[in-house]
Amino acid sequence: MEAKAMAKQVRVSPTKARQVLALIQGKKVDEALISLRFTPNKAATVIEKVLKSAAANAEHNFGMDLDRLFVKLAYSDQGPSMKRFRPVSMGRAHPYRHRTSHITVVVAER
Repeated sequence: MEAKAMAKQVRVSPTKARQVLALIQGKKVDEALISLRFTPNKAATVIEKVLKSAAANAEHNFGMDLDRLFVKLAYSDQGPSMKRFRPVSMGRAHPYRHRTSHITVVVAER
């Protein structure tokens, strides 16, 4: 049995989120929360919330034991990009993208 939680359109690029998600893959939930709490990254705070939500879903919806939970899967997909323009010299404009991501965390019982 496994429980899942998602955060959609998070204002963090998927590659930066994947770096943090690699830290928690396969760990117990309490160890993963500790490592996320001390990771100095914007994505770490969002991933911590998603992990807490997945653990709460496992306990409430499926009656799983919190002490036996581990992170089975954690991944980040690309969401929609916001296209913006930055003014540069001589009246021109350069385009750039604000990337977003969909973060998914799946927990299961050992």
